Parts: sequence; structure tokens; C-alpha cells
Amino acid sequence: MSLFKLGLIVNPVAGVGGRVGLKGSDGKQIREKAFELGAEALAGTRTVQALDCLSSCTDQFELFTVSGSMGEEAALTSGIKPQLVMQAEQIQTEASDTKKAVEAMLQAGVDLLLFAGGDGTARDVYSALSARDAVEQLSVVGIPSGCKIHSAVYAVSPTHAGELVKSIIEGKAARLAESDVMDIDEVAFRQGVVKARRYGGLWVPQDNEHMQALKEGGVEHEAIQLQDMASSVIDQMQDDALYFIGSGTTPAAIMEELALENTLLGVDLVINQQLIASDLSEQQIIQYLDDNSEQKAYIVITVIGGQGIILGRGNQQFSPEVIRRIGTDHILYLATAEKIRRLEGKPLRVDSGDETLNSALSGMVRVLTGYDEYMLYKVSA
Repeated sequence: MSLFKLGLIVNPVAGVGGRVGLKGSDGKQIREKAFELGAEALAGTRTVQALDCLSSCTDQFELFTVSGSMGEEAALTSGIKPQLVMQAEQIQTEASDTKKAVEAMLQAGVDLLLFAGGDGTARDVYSALSARDAVEQLSVVGIPSGCKIHSAVYAVSPTHAGELVKSIIEGKAARLAESDVMDIDEVAFRQGVVKARRYGGLWVPQDNEHMQALKEGGVEHEAIQLQDMASSVIDQMQDDALYFIGSGTTPAAIMEELALENTLLGVDLVINQQLIASDLSEQQIIQYLDDNSEQKAYIVITVIGGQGIILGRGNQQFSPEVIRRIGTDHILYLATAEKIRRLEGKPLRVDSGDETLNSALSGMVRVLTGYDEYMLYKVSA
């Protein structure tokens, strides 16, 4: 019996701009700046998390990948000896490397492509497949590793990606459907403007438990609820406590109510209802925590509409270290009742990059939905 052929492509620099507050990793200059600011490449680590889920079925598949950090290193770390379909030509990969790797996967005849990256990587995969009229020929599963993930071709987390792939390798039938590949203008994104557009579609397994939904676009029309939530948070603010206000229009309502400038797609620090710092990176947050170690600190975050993800998408500045320093019980969750309703009972999701922390964050949480109004809702890793 022939073995299942699994392809693996890793964009090793995906997401490097997240924790350092650069809101993306497109372009060599941005990536160089990210590393200068102390960024770490996490895509390989997240790929290992996915591959570790396949440890019990390694005798049922062959892994085809690219040399070095584009897949080989993650495979070997997980104890899987891969077959190399391409030699990576450079350490800091570009879109062209991903596209060449996709072409090599087609030539190798893989049954399913597992790839790690963000929206830019998904675009590159789609571009390579569409150039060969092979979009319907190869199904994919994305391991979320980028700063911005609007596309519906990614699993909820690396572990979810691995579990889904494992079930397919072991013979579980997977219903396939074309899902949108989205991307935004990173230059506009860094200026607080979201311009997302659809570039095409990739065929992915339809599994609501493991795959994330398409991020909702548009503007919320629940101004009264937003104002009520903002007023409720402000009235609860404690003297001298640090409030790290996360990204999104819902937390932005707090800043608007306080008449403070807001980094819509970043993290701002408020103390005693005054803006102390804007657009903070992970290390800057940690420095403020060190400098104010005797004071309480809180994280204010919202739900990504449609996806239900609360950590790990666009707010990587709230890293596992930051969350542990502040405390899981000092996270304020905000969402309008309509956002919760649209989830249709699906749980809120966390993808911090640390499975132990994801488990600690799971369970029932209180989500602020109005002025001193809460909804008890489930969080799942």
C-alpha cells in the first residue's frame, strides 16, 4: 500500500514583526528591522508543534519538504526524516522561494500541503498554484504563524493543524471547499487603516473545530454598546494600575471615551486615564511591567469577528511572557453581543504560541458586552 504523501513548507520569517509591533513581516527591510528590535523567528517552532501531533502515525506517511529552515529543521526536530524536494537558496526567504517550493510539491505529487506562514504566505501558495492551473489539484492546511491572518485557509492553532492532518492521514474523510485567501496593505495597516482584499481561493478541509473562519470585515454598527462597554471599563479602572489596551475597534472605544489618541492596530498603555505610551512592542510592555512591578496590570482585548480568536492574531505583543507576568485573571475580554451571537456557539479561541498557557486560558470567561453586563462564554485552545 502506498503511503500518504504530505508536503511541508515553512516561511521561517513569517510573523517576525508581530511581537516587536511592526504589524507584519513583508519586505526585507521590515524583517531586518524586526530582528534588530530583538524579534524571534517562531514559524519553525509552531511547525514543530503541528508535526508533533503526527508522532503516532509516522509509519503511514512520507514527508516532503525543503531544506533548512523551510521545513527540514522542523521535521528533524519532530523526529521525522523527510525527503527533500528543493534546496533553499537563501536564509532570509522571499515570496519566490515559497512559490518554487509549491511547484516542487506539485512535481512530487503530494496529497496534501501543510504550510506555515501568514496571509502573505497564503497568497504565495495560491499564486504558485494558480499559475499552473493547479488550485483544485492540491488541498492545503495552513499553520498560523503570521502577524495578520485574515484568510480562511488556516487552522485555529498549530496543534489544531496537526490534529486535522493526522485524522486525514489515518483515513478520515475530509470534506473540501474553496476558502478565501485574503491579504491587507501592510503600509496602510501600519497607519491604522485596514484594506483587505480577496486574492483567490485555496481548497481546504471543512472542519469548524480545527479550521478558523474568514475574518469579518466592515464597521461595527453597535455604537451604543461600544460606548457602554467603554464606560464600564473606565469606571472600573484602578488608580496607578497599568492598562494595556489591545488592538481593534472595541478597545479603541475606550480610548475615544477617554479622549486619548489610539493605535487602532497596536497596544497602548493607559495609567490613571492618561496615555503613557503608544504602539508598544512585547519588550516595551515588559519594560513597563518591570518599572511598575508593584502596580497591578491588565490586558484589554476583544474578539475577532467571525473567527472568535482573542489572542494570537494581530496582538502578538501580548506574548506568553507578557500574559504570565500580568496574570490570566487580569485579562478583560470585550465583545458586543452581536459578535458573540455570530459565533453560533463556537468557542472563543486562544493561540498564544504556548500550549501550556493556551490550556490555562481555556475554560469559561466573563465577556463584557455592555455597561456592567457580562456573558459567560467558553474559551478553547
